[in-house]
Amino acid sequence: MRILGIDPGTIFTGYGIIDFENNELKFVSSGVVKIPATKEMPPRLEAIYNELDKLIIQYKPDEFALETAFFGKNVQSALKIGYARGVSMLAAMHHGLSVKEYSPREIKKSVVGNGASTKDQVQYMIRKLLEIRKTKIKYDESDALAVAVCHAFKSNSFSKKSRNWKEFIRENPDRIIGA
Repeated sequence: MRILGIDPGTIFTGYGIIDFENNELKFVSSGVVKIPATKEMPPRLEAIYNELDKLIIQYKPDEFALETAFFGKNVQSALKIGYARGVSMLAAMHHGLSVKEYSPREIKKSVVGNGASTKDQVQYMIRKLLEIRKTKIKYDESDALAVAVCHAFKSNSFSKKSRNWKEFIRENPDRIIGA
């Protein structure tokens, strides 16, 4: 199963593509769709849609996962992220992909084991889990890869067998990578 994970934003939209087969995670690609902040909102949204459309055509994902909107104190920021989420969903739907959504807390808990993890902790675990050798990886990329990994864990039967990380480690010692 090939999974495209998205960390939506109107200036930086992160994407991460992984393969998940036989309980093995494999890094395929990641990056950031960067849109100049000087552009008006409609051209930014068009750029996000067009880039995701190209990625879907190029990599042919089977699954599409997206981070839900984070509601902070700034309502305008939440609305703008909502726009980016909408065009991301539209790109997926135009290619017949179903959309799965995960909260930031759910993603962090799935990848790190703690829903209050920092971006550095998420990035560290993503590098380890996917054996990423790139020297530089942006938070938007690692967050998008974390969305894809979370989806792999949530949609797979092994995650349903284990109720927590301790059980998972005990049941899957071969999946643990040394620090």
